[in-house]
Amino acid sequence: MENLKNVQPLDDFNWEAYESGEAVSEVSKEQQLSAYDGTLNKVSEREVVDGTVISINKREVVVNIGYKSDGIIPMSEFRYNPDLKVGDTVEVYIENQEDKKGQLILSHRKARASRAWDRINAALENEEVIKGFVKCRTKGGMIVDVFGIEAFLPGSQIDVKPIRDYDVFVGKTMEFKVVKINQEFKNVVVSHKALIEAELEAQKKEIISKLEKGQVLEGTVKNITSYGVFVDLGGVDGLIHITDLSWGRVSDPHEVVELDQKINVVILDFDDEKKRIALGLKQLTPHPWDALDQNLKVGDHVKGKVVVMADYGAFVEIAPGVEGLIHVSEMSWSQHLRSAQDFMKVGDEVEAVILTLDRDERKMSLGIKQLKADPWENIEEKYPIGSKHTAKVRNFTNFGVFVEIEEGVDGLIHISDLSWTKKVKHPSEFTQIGADIDVMVLEIDKENRRLSLGHKQLEENPWDVFETVFTVGSVHEGQIIEVLDKGDVVALPYGVEGFATPKHLVKQDGSQAQLNEKLQFKVIEFNKDAKRIIVSHSRVFEDSIREERAAEQRKAKRANTKKEEAPAIQNQAAATTLGDIDALAALKAQMEAGKK
Repeated sequence: MENLKNVQPLDDFNWEAYESGEAVSEVSKEQQLSAYDGTLNKVSEREVVDGTVISINKREVVVNIGYKSDGIIPMSEFRYNPDLKVGDTVEVYIENQEDKKGQLILSHRKARASRAWDRINAALENEEVIKGFVKCRTKGGMIVDVFGIEAFLPGSQIDVKPIRDYDVFVGKTMEFKVVKINQEFKNVVVSHKALIEAELEAQKKEIISKLEKGQVLEGTVKNITSYGVFVDLGGVDGLIHITDLSWGRVSDPHEVVELDQKINVVILDFDDEKKRIALGLKQLTPHPWDALDQNLKVGDHVKGKVVVMADYGAFVEIAPGVEGLIHVSEMSWSQHLRSAQDFMKVGDEVEAVILTLDRDERKMSLGIKQLKADPWENIEEKYPIGSKHTAKVRNFTNFGVFVEIEEGVDGLIHISDLSWTKKVKHPSEFTQIGADIDVMVLEIDKENRRLSLGHKQLEENPWDVFETVFTVGSVHEGQIIEVLDKGDVVALPYGVEGFATPKHLVKQDGSQAQLNEKLQFKVIEFNKDAKRIIVSHSRVFEDSIREERAAEQRKAKRANTKKEEAPAIQNQAAATTLGDIDALAALKAQMEAGKK
């Protein structure tokens, strides 16, 4: 208020009259007002001037520009500057010298806008740090109020780290740098990231120069991936691989850390340029094997959770970072090696017995079959020779059937012990995998944990009876059920099978017997031990013809004998004649023909 310094008191001022309440001066009111006006600034509407903040409340800011009345500005026009305080100098635009209340109408927003473009250009040229108010979100970034102008803040320029929630920045006042101006379209691009990059770069160089393996630093979790966690060490990023998060198995890093969490990490390794930094978190705690109960020994029972499954076994965590392997062979007394998934799955709580324990190598093997008694310890008592049981078919071979009587107790039924009568070429003809089959224990091989079993032994040997039925020479009806190179298989009564070679399959008319044809067969060989019956169809009619011929020969012989005896009786005393010799020769020839 420089004009106040030049004001001089009136020389003829009547102080006595002023004290008594009378007219204080002969000077006119107009003269007094003129003198008062002379103490005030001259202001013009639509002019930008500087003013001083004299009071602030939630709704408005009162600004003195040296005029006879103070100006009122809405507080919303200063939201870009939350640090505004009484005494600050602000630029204002004079809207109107007086309203109905006699107050001066001012606008800070218009004042900023009128000078904004010049300021924006100056800020870009001088790389000046300016303040702006984040108004709202937009596609790809934010809208920022800078000097009353709407500038664009790209999402990538908000911070050096990825932004997960843009909304937290809306309504905030932040510092920016102008990075780009399009003079033609009046577009302005600002960056907050640019402000901190230079500072971070210097900070980064300092951190990298001091990095050492084994060094422990504090960092902030910046990003979490399926394979690990990126940690900001203050401008320098490092990676904690998922295997270095915990001594225990980690399936998801979110189980161990969370975003923006501050954690201590140890530097495990880095490349020559220190651009790739490997960090560890678990290394800051003792290895769980070192804390394992020293009294734990082989044979002890432990409980744990299945953490990993494989075909060959399951890894069980009995304490965080302490795992033991249950091999599939230790899951059951059964010798049929199945997949470990048949016994358990990830997440199962299991009890097991320690089989081996190597603290130096930090390895442990476990077993669960040991929780049950070994069925072979008292095998002779439970499955004595001659005892009968029901087993389940597990597998086939060309020579027999592998069965399981109970878990861990296996046996073999030899193909020859399946049936007394049927010629079994492959076990699949007799039974099927998974089926139940009745068996009798024939032998016990405790050393190899295998039983020799029989199925046919459950019935009496019918060949003792067959021996009396299928005697050599007996004839039976049979049907050709299979044609082979060396002969045909013939189904005989009582479920017995015989075998006939091709020469024994020639019918009376000379044709060959065909598949499924029913014919009469004669037994020409019976072997009880080999369970073999050789039959012939040809012999049936050949023997019949032979018998007929033999009968005819015998009849003819008897007739000839009578003829020969008669002359001999009549001529016993007569001498032999030439005719007699001829008759004997004819008889001899006839007898020889009969023999043939």
